[in-house]
Amino acid sequence: MTRNRKSAERRGRIGETFAALWLNLQGWSIVARRVRTPVGEVDLIARRGRTTLFVEVKTRATRPELDVAIDEHRLSRVASAASMLAPRYGRPGDDLRVDVILLAPWSLPRHIRNAWVG
Repeated sequence: MTRNRKSAERRGRIGETFAALWLNLQGWSIVARRVRTPVGEVDLIARRGRTTLFVEVKTRATRPELDVAIDEHRLSRVASAASMLAPRYGRPGDDLRVDVILLAPWSLPRHIRNAWVG
């Protein structure tokens, strides 16, 4: 793994931890982290009441970079992974959502709810 890749990986893990703390402050319980499937990975899975979230976390060095951090292709991979994981983590009757949390230094997280409606 290259030095830049290691740095990005470390920054991503720190971002995922921060996003998990942010969700906890919003009343969500984190039930899983970095769950891999053959079609993609979900960074965080959280529950609150009758809702299960499948969360993609993107961390960037600057706030303007967040505007291009997520695209339809990446989001569709997360949604496909969420579909595979829903039977394991969702409960019958749950609302299932794919959300995105965008992070940059010195700014509050940008939480995009229902980022994938497919």
